[in-house]
Amino acid sequence: MDIVVTGASGLIGRALTTALTNQGHRVVPLVRRSPRPGEDAIAWNPEAGTIDADSLEGFDAVVHLAGEGIAERRWTPQQKLRILNSRVDGTTLLATTLAGLTDKPSVLLSGSAIGFYGDRGDEELTEQSGPGAIFLSEVCEAWERATAAAEAADIRVTHLRTGIVLDPSGGALAKTLPLFKLGLGGRLGSGRQWWSWISLEDEVGAIRFLLDHDVRGPVNLTAPHPVTNAEFTKVLGNVLGRPTLLPVPAFGPKLLLGAELAEQLLFTSARVLPSTLVDAGFEFTSPDLDGALRKELGK
Repeated sequence: MDIVVTGASGLIGRALTTALTNQGHRVVPLVRRSPRPGEDAIAWNPEAGTIDADSLEGFDAVVHLAGEGIAERRWTPQQKLRILNSRVDGTTLLATTLAGLTDKPSVLLSGSAIGFYGDRGDEELTEQSGPGAIFLSEVCEAWERATAAAEAADIRVTHLRTGIVLDPSGGALAKTLPLFKLGLGGRLGSGRQWWSWISLEDEVGAIRFLLDHDVRGPVNLTAPHPVTNAEFTKVLGNVLGRPTLLPVPAFGPKLLLGAELAEQLLFTSARVLPSTLVDAGFEFTSPDLDGALRKELGK
């Protein structure tokens, strides 16, 4: 297959590009600059609303992962607007352009997140569950609506509602590991909030699976066994052979990151189940947290 990928330089995008290339697919990134001579890449600029549409003709699929990092900086009103606009404007530009092509791709896998569900306590959440009422829920709703033009053009659209991706080289796990290795890790606040996670290997495997299977609409990219933050903390400590006796008071991360960002990133509870993936026949390589962490950390 010939596949276009946005966000190809990110944690998921790099791993996905490597996996697809190793399978013999041609992967072409969308880049926010002019491609270098001989480089197999396509230029776009979501902020300026420009994209090299002619170069998108004839591709089989598009995987859209680009967007401003959620936790890259404190949430000022301006930063929250950048987070929203980077997803909505980029997705709208891409979906509208794909819809207008003569030789359209058959599928668009478009990024989203389990932030869609908001703070839901112990409620079990599937793709049939409604949205939450926090900022990240609003972002995800608008992000998913932005693919409307592609759907109207009869391109199969799948929304990748991704959970916490586990990989020691990036993301939440990479930021957490140094403290845990020093024996300074602990549950966050009460620890009762549900964390819905997925290994990077299964995240990439699920995306590859969805390229080949006729699944439309939202798909939860999370492992089948979510855990509370307290359980996550205990399992990670056990895998590393380190104590996890020091709880982290909620005010600490809120002072460091800002109250709203810390609350929605660390203390929001979302017990998300991958019902659509399981029903479609996807098999997880790391369905439980202990096995996933041991595999990721070489333990």
